[in-house]
Amino acid sequence: MTGRTKLLVALVLFAALVVAALVVDVPAPSQLRAWATGAGWVAPVLLLGAYSVLTVAPIPRTSFNVVSGLLLGNVLGIGVALLATVISAALGFGLARLLGREWVAGHLARGRVRALDARLADGGVLAVASLRLIPFVPFAPMSWACGVLSVRFGPYLAGTALGSLPGTVLVVLVGDALTGTTHPALLAAFAGFALIGAAGLYRVIRRTKPESIAPDAAVS
Repeated sequence: MTGRTKLLVALVLFAALVVAALVVDVPAPSQLRAWATGAGWVAPVLLLGAYSVLTVAPIPRTSFNVVSGLLLGNVLGIGVALLATVISAALGFGLARLLGREWVAGHLARGRVRALDARLADGGVLAVASLRLIPFVPFAPMSWACGVLSVRFGPYLAGTALGSLPGTVLVVLVGDALTGTTHPALLAAFAGFALIGAAGLYRVIRRTKPESIAPDAAVS
């Protein structure tokens, strides 16, 4: 396919999307909320399952958090989003440890890999929570990395829950705001989370001594 053909296809697709946006009757946020409320327990259960499973892959959690707030409101939306976050983190960690830990263990003698492994393992809850606070650190790849490295499951899951809490709550509130009920402060809060996360990581790096951890450190 030539460059001119690709451009033509892109223009046709763009025109089709514009026409669809003008023609298709997209439900208003308040209508979507009413549908979810009318569906009873089905809506939160379906959302919990989809969120937990799909975000094990590198699919952004932000969209699911917005949908949680939009469909379920503040309290239930936050609860479902946080529970799904923890489940997704546990699944990603478990799959990575099952499938990739043995391969990574053979490379822990390398300086950079060993240093990263030691800092995350020794940093515990603080290291994981700090990374989760930084918005541009992708959720799923970090879960995989912790799974293949020597991070223990308990501190990993606790750090994930703590570090994901502020951003998850904020984005769910933004989703709820689409129905006109809440005023968001998204960008300023994300910047604050990033600074807090960076400060936590700096503390972990300053206090951790990678050379004190053997390359074959046990994992649990």
